[in-house]
Amino acid sequence: MDTLEILISIRKIVRSINLESKKIEKDFDISIPQLLCLSHLSRCTAYQTTVSNLMDLLSLNSSTVTGIVNRLEKKGLVARLPKQGDKRITFVALTASGLKLLESSPNVLHNQLTAKINSLPSETQEMISNSLKIIINALDINELDASPMLTIDDPIHPIS
Repeated sequence: MDTLEILISIRKIVRSINLESKKIEKDFDISIPQLLCLSHLSRCTAYQTTVSNLMDLLSLNSSTVTGIVNRLEKKGLVARLPKQGDKRITFVALTASGLKLLESSPNVLHNQLTAKINSLPSETQEMISNSLKIIINALDINELDASPMLTIDDPIHPIS
């Protein structure tokens, strides 16, 4: 496989993610990161977690996760709940509307890919992980957050 084939393969992956993201937004009025948040909340004890837990899970910065939670809260899909006895900590909880939307949403590419990767032998999974790390290091994008889409607040840094 030559360099051009590698670049074409990467472009196919990026394009499929972008197309899926647009379809989900059109059909469900929700972004992929919002859907991933709802999905995570549905697996949490009492359907709730902290913003910092969501940051870790999604590999996103605080302002991006806060924006996601704000939009989900505005749509009535999550609610913010103060922790009993410690008002400094706020939980994000899935609402009945959020669960209903999640149950009607499709099995997104993210979930399909997770299942496929999990079905591969561990040596193959390790090889994929190492290959992606090599590409990330080559592009010097280790510090880039993993948001699947740009927001107005995201700075654009050209790859040097």
